[in-house]
Amino acid sequence: MDIFERIAAYRTESDSLAWNGTFKQYIQLLAKDPAPAMTAHARVYEMIESYGVEEMNGRKRYKFFEQEIFGLDRAVEKLVEEYFHSAARRLDVRKRILLLMGPVSGGKSTLVTLLKRGLEKFSRTDRGAVFAISGCPMHEDPLHLVPHELRPEVEKELGVRIEGNLCPVCQMRLKTEYEGDIEKVAVERVLLSEDGRVGIGTFSPSDPKSQDIADLTGSIDFSTITEYGSESDPRAYRFDGELNKANRGLMEFQEMLKCDEKFLWNLLSLTQEGNFKAGRFALISADELIVAHTNESEYKAFIANKKNEALQSRMIVMPIPYNLKVSQEEKIYAKLIGQSDMSHVHIAPHALRSAAIFSILTRLKETKKQGVDLVKKMRLYDGEEVEGYKDADLKELQNEYLEEGMSGVDPRYVINRISSALIKQDLHCMGALDILRAIKDGLDQHASITKEERERYLNFISIARKEYDELAKKEVQKAFVYSFEESARTLFENYLDNIEAFCNWTKIRDPLTDEEMEPDERLMRSIEEQIGISENAKKAFREEILIRISAYSRKGRKFEYNHHDRLREAIEKKLFADLKDIVKITTSTKTPDESQLKRMNEVSKRLIDEHGYCPVCANELLRYVGSLLNR
Repeated sequence: MDIFERIAAYRTESDSLAWNGTFKQYIQLLAKDPAPAMTAHARVYEMIESYGVEEMNGRKRYKFFEQEIFGLDRAVEKLVEEYFHSAARRLDVRKRILLLMGPVSGGKSTLVTLLKRGLEKFSRTDRGAVFAISGCPMHEDPLHLVPHELRPEVEKELGVRIEGNLCPVCQMRLKTEYEGDIEKVAVERVLLSEDGRVGIGTFSPSDPKSQDIADLTGSIDFSTITEYGSESDPRAYRFDGELNKANRGLMEFQEMLKCDEKFLWNLLSLTQEGNFKAGRFALISADELIVAHTNESEYKAFIANKKNEALQSRMIVMPIPYNLKVSQEEKIYAKLIGQSDMSHVHIAPHALRSAAIFSILTRLKETKKQGVDLVKKMRLYDGEEVEGYKDADLKELQNEYLEEGMSGVDPRYVINRISSALIKQDLHCMGALDILRAIKDGLDQHASITKEERERYLNFISIARKEYDELAKKEVQKAFVYSFEESARTLFENYLDNIEAFCNWTKIRDPLTDEEMEPDERLMRSIEEQIGISENAKKAFREEILIRISAYSRKGRKFEYNHHDRLREAIEKKLFADLKDIVKITTSTKTPDESQLKRMNEVSKRLIDEHGYCPVCANELLRYVGSLLNR
């Protein structure tokens, strides 16, 4: 299907969603399914839920946000449960402005954009269908046609709630066009669209002296006053402000606290009573979710001003901190690079991880918990196992500082530095050292970083470099160990024979002399020490391995060394330690002999085929690890 066929198919689909009828037919439709009568807040919550919810360890993960938002599971769960869910159930929080407050480049705008795009798509589904009075400039709920006196019995019969009054335009049209007969009022299905200004609005502050309140509430059409004779005639008024057009959906208030006060006071009655004042008309009903966002310093200045107490009490403030998980930060960088024209440049494995380690360290706060440094804390936050620490410790760390993640280096800075290095050096492949060097060079140009922060950040770059050194050695270690796979298997079998004899209080036979001898404690400990198994913990570890062997045996399967992650790591580390001299000579020699060259090619091929390297960064990795081993 070519591009024009796809466009035609999309238009056909949009046409098929069209529905036109009378108010009487709309009531019949609601009798079968009351969903179209849901409030704007309920519509947003239903849209989020429609993508699926997962419960893990007592926490909820909302799949809707996972397409663009990374590492903010806790903030998102709080946002959905404490605001969207409660507001959807008509609790009082729906009468509040949702204010997302957090550091720059933390995902606030992305989150709001996601909600807008999600609403647009949801309005094209059966569950999210939105119906409005035809010709209404505010796409208002047809149920507003029901007289107030009759609403209680209509609500009971249809299982819906009716809130709000007809807008001035629809009041006039009901009298003039329909002669008061609400049954005949035309109703249509509308598709929410920010571009079409249907149910989604955006208000952005500009110069307070030149910006007009009409941007929010509409304005008088002076060209028609002579025709209609009065400013209070609805036909002489343009109901085209953002509050008018966002009715039935969502309005984004960008950088809300930068706005002039006169714009904010309009929101007081809208949030509390569901209506606002415009022109020379009675209060106009509106059903919309108002989402604003701001940074922490502006919010603190706002709450310090006593004049803002009324508006402050009508806000639900949701902190949106930076992500604090290394693995999720990597995804943010990968997404931003993928959206650029530099996506053809190969990023070496672990390069973005090194940048992510640096970023996360700048955002974490030193804990008072004994024995936990920032690196351990970083690993715990990312879900890694750290010996001696459990889930309870992680929860304690997460609750220690409520403001954690509200400061530090933002993703934009890192991406700017990566972009600068890519352009300046015209690289075809970018490695971890290239990125860390670019970040370091940029610290001098970063205007908001103090001298003390710069020293701390340079230390974090050093830590990120050390973490990368370990990752690089492990990567080469794996590739080399595969070249000596038979050696790894022999070492593994030898270890199993020895622990079986140790646990069963028996002896083992020497394969050369066939003599019985004691289990080789030195061999077992040389393997176990590679993964930090202490003298006190060795017996429990060996028994755990034997239990695993028995479990595999009962199922008729052979227990291999890669069936236990920690044991596999220990075997690989031990073998690598034994091969260290071979690896050192092979990777660092300038004139390798034929066997060394063959092994280098095998290792390089494995790095390229199985670990995501390109020929350039595979060779650089081998040279770099060779230099590390020679230090």
